[in-house]
Amino acid sequence: MASLLTPGTWHLIGIGGIGVSGVARLLHARGLDVQGSDVRESQLTLSLRDAGIRVFIGHDAANLTGVDTVVVSTAIPATNPEVVAATALGLRILHRSQALGALLEDRRGIGIIGTHGKGTVSAAVTWLLDQAGLKPGFVIGGLLENYHMNARDGAPWLVAEVDESDGSLVNSRPEVAVLNNLELDHLNYYPSWDKLESAVLTFFHGNPRLRTAVVNADDAGARKILAQLTPERYVRGTAPLKDGQVRLVTFGFESADVDVRGLDLQTRRMGGTFGVQAGGVRLGDVTVNLPGSYNASNLLGAMATALAVGVPFPTIQTAAPGYKGLENRFTLVDADGVEVVKDYISHPTGIKRVLEAARSQAEGQVVAVFKPYRFTMIHYLQDDYREAFRDADRVVITELYTAGEVPIPGIDTDFLCEKIREVCPDVTYIHALQDIPPWLLREVEAPATVLFFGGDDLFRMADGYIAGRRGAA
Repeated sequence: MASLLTPGTWHLIGIGGIGVSGVARLLHARGLDVQGSDVRESQLTLSLRDAGIRVFIGHDAANLTGVDTVVVSTAIPATNPEVVAATALGLRILHRSQALGALLEDRRGIGIIGTHGKGTVSAAVTWLLDQAGLKPGFVIGGLLENYHMNARDGAPWLVAEVDESDGSLVNSRPEVAVLNNLELDHLNYYPSWDKLESAVLTFFHGNPRLRTAVVNADDAGARKILAQLTPERYVRGTAPLKDGQVRLVTFGFESADVDVRGLDLQTRRMGGTFGVQAGGVRLGDVTVNLPGSYNASNLLGAMATALAVGVPFPTIQTAAPGYKGLENRFTLVDADGVEVVKDYISHPTGIKRVLEAARSQAEGQVVAVFKPYRFTMIHYLQDDYREAFRDADRVVITELYTAGEVPIPGIDTDFLCEKIREVCPDVTYIHALQDIPPWLLREVEAPATVLFFGGDDLFRMADGYIAGRRGAA
């Protein structure tokens, strides 16, 4: 099949988005003429300009002069003026996932999927391969603290965080596929488990390039996928593979019958240690500098992947302590005795894991600030959200981000607050983001830990709270 990476001018709509900007960087690195547009200037658009990529602020049909290929993401509506113009002009229009798939097929691709932690796993795989001298490329939905960017080209390996939120993961056909965990999320697209499972199985079964599959056997959802990977095609162990067969590598802490097992996990403040066993042989102990058992699991998945592609364990053991994670994934800042944590996670399972890690090392109260996401998420996962905040002493809920969804009767922030009060009685609703820092400055005394779960607008508010704490000192 001919590559989609054809010459000409490529225009990426929403180029300032974390996923689209990464694709733009790789297309540019492959020698293509790349430009794009976004509604506002940002750190990402400025860095793209510095890399030599043209960026227009504002969406306008005039931006398409001389363009051959237009790239869109699911977030871009059909009514966008550039999409309307591209359609009228008969330009080739690709989804971001198609461009990413083409970039992966031009390299030895490693694609990581999962409801939680796929960015952390992707970045850790990148770091381990890099420390082994393999110089991999990467395209990840976050800024890697080790590299201060979200994408770079490299060869022969390219590590990619593959988004399953809209079903477009089936457009990526990597040589190595990693499933970290799986549960219902993005309920606007996946109203049932069957639809999610079908998409993930297509990601595996529909990929003729697949040579290695790495799966987290500790996760209930991932185990359901494992049960669908037939031993005729997916082969464990070290026996030589026949044509069309895939090496299957399982990992986990809890499951005894796995290919790569974590042993004797000891968590500590902002890190931990555990042993690594492969093929029934204990290879040695590793130290990681990310908090919580959930990050230990993420790192074990990255180590299993690195071992599967030939990175020696001593290299992994040496490299692991130097992995710094992603920006705004349990990013901790001290604000005059109050530890402030920012984390992008909005799914209740992820929130629960982060709060558990925070509680294990906190002094004083644990206060969670959450900007809810979508009516469908609150409706279908309401009990999970209740349990997510069990480790918080106080919870602040702010305005719901609807993402354009039609309201569901009875499902709103008041409903969510009442749900959370079943496990944490101290829940406060503050509608406007700008009103949260004054409330925190007034209500929270050091020592304490305040965690912000949401997106960039919430994090800007968190930065204001940090500044206020330091200014008040």
